[in-house]
Amino acid sequence: MNTRLVVIAHAPLAHALRECALHVFPDAEGAVLALDVLPDDPPEVTLAAARARLAQSADAPTLLLCDVLGATPCNVAQRLAQGMAQAQLVVGVNLPMLLRALSYRAEPLDGVVARALAGGVQGMMQVRLDKETTPSFS
Repeated sequence: MNTRLVVIAHAPLAHALRECALHVFPDAEGAVLALDVLPDDPPEVTLAAARARLAQSADAPTLLLCDVLGATPCNVAQRLAQGMAQAQLVVGVNLPMLLRALSYRAEPLDGVVARALAGGVQGMMQVRLDKETTPSFS
């Protein structure tokens, strides 16, 4: 069974990441869910919304991806994961992480977590800027 990916982040980041991922993987629409946490919503409201969206497939292996450790999206994801049979949580979501997780979602959950973490770290690097070799768009 493929791992389901759930992005829970401060609005509008979760939906933006999902849309970017679907730009690259248009066939993955059912594999990635997004839940934007609104500034004025109490955590209980966000948790209830997340539970409702995941209720029909509570036994599916799930990778929860959040933006900031200790913030409301992460706290909601931690509480959500406690009621799930197979769930892992990774904090610090970025697009390379999400794309890597989508690419390997057929692997067991622990493998998807490892791939996501590697994609997130390997997707960050400093690019040397050299004005003489800057690519042109003409």
